[in-house]
Amino acid sequence: MAAASRYGATTEIAEAIARGLNERGLEAEAVPAGDVRAVAGYDALVIGSAVYYGHWLDAAQAVAHDHAADPGRPVWLFSSGPLGQPGHLLPEGDAVDVAGLVETTHAVEHRTFAGRLDRSRLKLREKAIVSALHAPEGDFRDWDAIDAFAAAIAEHLRGARGAG
Repeated sequence: MAAASRYGATTEIAEAIARGLNERGLEAEAVPAGDVRAVAGYDALVIGSAVYYGHWLDAAQAVAHDHAADPGRPVWLFSSGPLGQPGHLLPEGDAVDVAGLVETTHAVEHRTFAGRLDRSRLKLREKAIVSALHAPEGDFRDWDAIDAFAAAIAEHLRGARGAG
């Protein structure tokens, strides 16, 4: 599990997914995307990124491009970033680069999870953008949906092991 996070919210999502996989009998660990050097010992990859200005962070994109193009190793992707209550998320839709990353990695699935906004931690430019967008402050992550993603990954991997 590799995740790129600017202020920690995406890292916490990755840690929750890894915990969910471990609780379901699979070995998983969450590591910062920038620390990934090799993936040879892993049966599957989960790569996540915070979305800033409509794009995945560079470290997560690098993991996807450099380590996740092996069609023999299943890959799941997740994005974190929209803010607000369900049905009223800002911004809507996937990050600009997600379709290409899904294609490059042959991802089994991509999911987008709402994020967290703490204005006090933002840089001046980021504050200006979230103010212009009227982005709501708060933690909008849906932990049940995140755990359901971990459950779906675990089910897929157990099915693959049973078939092999």
